[in-house]
Amino acid sequence: MNESSVPGLGRFLTLADTAEVLNISVNQAYGLVRSGELPAIKIGGNGQWRVERSVLESFIEAKYEESRRISLWNQSDFASLSEIPRTGAPDPDRISSPE
Repeated sequence: MNESSVPGLGRFLTLADTAEVLNISVNQAYGLVRSGELPAIKIGGNGQWRVERSVLESFIEAKYEESRRISLWNQSDFASLSEIPRTGAPDPDRISSPE
């Protein structure tokens, strides 16, 4: 996203602008910010949230990468495994109690 892609918007976007770019509701954008998934800052006396344009672009790129990785995982031979045991951790089903 560059300066000319969304005319009239500056460096920082409101949650309404952010929601429009992502094609989601303002409440969903607020949820992404509140959860910390989408970094934002509070400014002004009323503490209005603002998302930096470059941060939003990075967020979008990360979501594309996440989708790509999930797709690759689902296509792999490992996708059918229900759980991969942790290395070094004993399997509780294999531990026998002393009698």
